[in-house]
Amino acid sequence: MYESDQESGLLQTTTIDLLRHGEPEGGTLFRGWRDDPLSAEGWAQMRHSTRNPPPWELIISSPLSRCCHFAAELSQRLGVPMEKDDRLKEIGFGEWEGKSPAVLYDESPDRLSAFWQDPVKNPPPGGEPMVLFQSRVESAWQDIQVHHAGKHLLIVAHGGVNRLILGKVLGMSQSHLFRMEWPFAAVSRVSLQDGYPQLTFHCGSLD
Repeated sequence: MYESDQESGLLQTTTIDLLRHGEPEGGTLFRGWRDDPLSAEGWAQMRHSTRNPPPWELIISSPLSRCCHFAAELSQRLGVPMEKDDRLKEIGFGEWEGKSPAVLYDESPDRLSAFWQDPVKNPPPGGEPMVLFQSRVESAWQDIQVHHAGKHLLIVAHGGVNRLILGKVLGMSQSHLFRMEWPFAAVSRVSLQDGYPQLTFHCGSLD
């Protein structure tokens, strides 16, 4: 007869590492759905961040090339299965796609500042509404927890996606998400014991 972890006095722990992609070609831009590949520096950043990998059982990646190309290489190198989830694509920045923050500050400093202060009320022109972005990312996050409970996973995604996931874990307002720093190729870890999430470390090391 099946005996649950709770009945046996054991807590089921799921560990999920969140890795942001490295630097893409073209440097720091509002990229969103624009599918630029990693630069040589970006590849080096990602390989450095994963040089001492924990025992991941599955790699889940955004479908955009700056994430999934490295995830595929890592999957092959470690012999760990990989899958892509379209819901982990970055938020769409609309008319800001492909522009640098410096250019946007020159063009419309008030609008850009308003976005950083509250992206819910001040989305980029023509961009993906935060409510839709939240809905698809949280749907993916929930499915990952349900279908891979008890495993150690790696998610390779984007600054916006990872911030939204941590915002969900910490109960943060969406309007405050971009107050959270997340450099290229930085890793954070969330542990869930019987579904209860805790942030183990943020932008730390896998050493």
